[in-house]
Amino acid sequence: MKGSLIIVGFFILGIIAGRFGWINIDSFGFDISFIALAMLMLCVGIGVGNDLGALRNLRNLDSRLLLLPLVTIAGTLAGCAILALFLPWRSIPDTLAVGSGFGYYSLSSIFITQYKGPELGTVALLANISREIITLLGAPLLLRLTGPLSPISAGGATSMDTTLPIISNVSGKEFVILSIYHGFTVDFSVPFLVTFFCSL
Repeated sequence: MKGSLIIVGFFILGIIAGRFGWINIDSFGFDISFIALAMLMLCVGIGVGNDLGALRNLRNLDSRLLLLPLVTIAGTLAGCAILALFLPWRSIPDTLAVGSGFGYYSLSSIFITQYKGPELGTVALLANISREIITLLGAPLLLRLTGPLSPISAGGATSMDTTLPIISNVSGKEFVILSIYHGFTVDFSVPFLVTFFCSL
């Protein structure tokens, strides 16, 4: 929990620094957020590479676990459809489009803005950032309540990158490979599902 609070604290510090102009990302001359993410993935990769047991676990993984991305997608879309019943000012396809971001806020919000306008695009951005923050903060609680797969599922598309360190820490290194596979598969579905629901 402490690690999650530190991560969110740095996120808030970044918002403040950007808002008041203390740091200008454009002044670096390169995409610093991509470099930071790449370094994060390098550290996770080193951790996995040093633990040969984690790689063996992929071969020993129960084949049913390979269906986890489909369960995440189906569960998210079912939740969005139910939520739409309580939001009469939004259509079911709109809420499904927002949910289809699965935490991939940069891509999904751009697609939704292009198809549905900036208002729904902003909603998608905030909803998907919220999913990531909830995973970062709530992973220990999710583990205690429902087991090691729930932080992975909650992370959605982010389970292979930004939420991977907290998932590895909370669920265990034996779930890292599954988490990366899950994130990649869910991530791959985002452009198809978002554009499909936006076109309805």
